[in-house]
Amino acid sequence: MSATNADDFVCLSIELVPRSAWFRNLRSMIPTVEWDKLRKDTYSRVGYRCEICGGKGSKHPVECHEKWEYDDKRHVAKLVGLYGICPSCHECKHIGMAQVKGRLRQAKEHLAKVNGISDQKASDLVREAFRVWSERSEHEWTVDIEWAINDKGEVSNR
Repeated sequence: MSATNADDFVCLSIELVPRSAWFRNLRSMIPTVEWDKLRKDTYSRVGYRCEICGGKGSKHPVECHEKWEYDDKRHVAKLVGLYGICPSCHECKHIGMAQVKGRLRQAKEHLAKVNGISDQKASDLVREAFRVWSERSEHEWTVDIEWAINDKGEVSNR
């Protein structure tokens, strides 16, 4: 969905990972000790508050979300950053997983609340996200984590 006018803009978007890229992420590609350092640095950087809604989770104040850009022509998923977001916003980002866990209704309610949109508009966003996911899942994706690797070939939080 493009942000072409105020009605199209959402601050909390859905980011469904193409099927061939499932479980191929920064967290799974680097040693646990490195991932723990990156995620804890992210939590600290955001002051343990969600970068999207400003909230905090009850069990975990924030979680580390890997932000990816998708090149639909070359089928490359490129890591572009790490964000500290509350569990509710994270559930919306990965709303397919929320659906699997039986939490789709709660995720859609949070999506609508954070974006100040109707339940119908939230449902439309979910439908569109699954349409894009379905198209992307027809291809084999390459995962690029170069963003997290410094000039020395070491993992770093930019």
